[in-house]
Amino acid sequence: MSERVVIRVRDVMKPDFDTVDGMETVQDALQKMKYVETKCLIVEKRHDDDEYGIVMISDIAKLVLARDRAPDRINVYEIMSKPVIPVDPYMDIRYCARLFERFGLSRAPVVEAGRVIGIVSFTDMVLRGMMNQNKSA
Repeated sequence: MSERVVIRVRDVMKPDFDTVDGMETVQDALQKMKYVETKCLIVEKRHDDDEYGIVMISDIAKLVLARDRAPDRINVYEIMSKPVIPVDPYMDIRYCARLFERFGLSRAPVVEAGRVIGIVSFTDMVLRGMMNQNKSA
């Protein structure tokens, strides 16, 4: 029987992500998005004692589009979730998946030394993590 290979969040996270200031409008935030596969925006801290926020594309769909609100009149801070539940880059993806399940998350920022270094999602853990584990075995 072979030893289980531990796959870390750092190994499966996406290092490319978009950030936004909470004071920006939703329309401005959407126009500034750089990464094609972006499904969330990390809301930057306003000062050292602040916390990161997050806005999912689904939040924009539910809270702006579905309610027929004008994206140029809604600020990001009005629809964001804050504070976020951060994930450590060295966490085993099994525990990260359990954390997501327990708190109803679909993605989370990966934070190291107080800075966001990536985003991890269930998809990343399953497709990148489990598939790589099978190749190692």
